[in-house]
Amino acid sequence: MKFTTRKLLTLLTLTTCISASLSACAPIIIGGVMMGSLVATDRRTSGAQLEDEGIELRAASRVRDNLGDRVHVNITSYNRQVLLTGQVPNIQDKQRVEQVVAKVENMRTIVNELAIAGNASLSQRSSDTYITGKIKASLVDSKDLFANAFKVVTERGTTYLMGRVTQREADHATNIARSTSGVLKVVRVLEIISEDELQGHLPQPAPVEVKK
Repeated sequence: MKFTTRKLLTLLTLTTCISASLSACAPIIIGGVMMGSLVATDRRTSGAQLEDEGIELRAASRVRDNLGDRVHVNITSYNRQVLLTGQVPNIQDKQRVEQVVAKVENMRTIVNELAIAGNASLSQRSSDTYITGKIKASLVDSKDLFANAFKVVTERGTTYLMGRVTQREADHATNIARSTSGVLKVVRVLEIISEDELQGHLPQPAPVEVKK
């Protein structure tokens, strides 16, 4: 795949940020919201973005308190829909994680994609981080997609797409993810909106001053 300068810069930034989280000792990785200027293009309200961040923090704390370090759980919330990825040793722990997270205030639904397996190795997590970075960079580089409308999570080669997008955007992003080297499977955890709804999220052009 050919990378443009913008894509390479984005990939390096994303990989650096996510790799920093991998160096921590805590087994729970929290998917954060992107702040700053990117917030303006997010299709959630600012309140929903803050609520998602709070849900991730509260859920991570509860999982840690109840199951300790015997599980490796990634918690990602988008518009109060929670995606659970990672590894747990048995079916009982998988169900327990879901029960604990379900008690977090203000969340709507849970998509439990936890695998019953040993914790992923550091090399596997690094590979997943790199894959996620490549997909995000490709979304940024796509001329007809708003990259910040998506959250991308990769776990052992399976990529999960979250966001509020049109069917057209969902299909395009899915094709990008599927064509990315290292991706074994793509799972869509998307809220589909109409093209009319999308127009309400598009930035309006600045007024042009006409001098005569």
